[in-house]
Amino acid sequence: MRIDVILGVIILSDIRNDILSSMDVFIEKIQHLQSLMLGVSLSALILAPLAIGISAYLITHPKFLHLIESERDFSLMLVVLLMVVLVTSGIWLVTGLQQFRSLSSWNKRYCNYLEKKKDLDNSISSKYNLDEEE
Repeated sequence: MRIDVILGVIILSDIRNDILSSMDVFIEKIQHLQSLMLGVSLSALILAPLAIGISAYLITHPKFLHLIESERDFSLMLVVLLMVVLVTSGIWLVTGLQQFRSLSSWNKRYCNYLEKKKDLDNSISSKYNLDEEE
């Protein structure tokens, strides 16, 4: 009966280690995705204002008014297209800003997690005289 209890503890310990290592791998993958999402949000912060600026320049250009007066059907489609670009770029810019803030917060929490994990590992190693390599 005592051997069963010891084996049960060993098995539970192995399962716990597998779960913790799986969680570490999962968090590392999320950290990798975080860097990819950071690139996407930075592109939104760069390209969206560029698209807004070009659209605003086209709309305020003096020849644009002449084009609207002379070409009714084409100018209507052009105005609609420019408005769609402005609205989409505005949404993209706001989303990029929100994503950037969220990713910055995630990065701070992840660094805090790594620091706490390292401290806990060191504490357990020193308490039970375990080598770092095990």
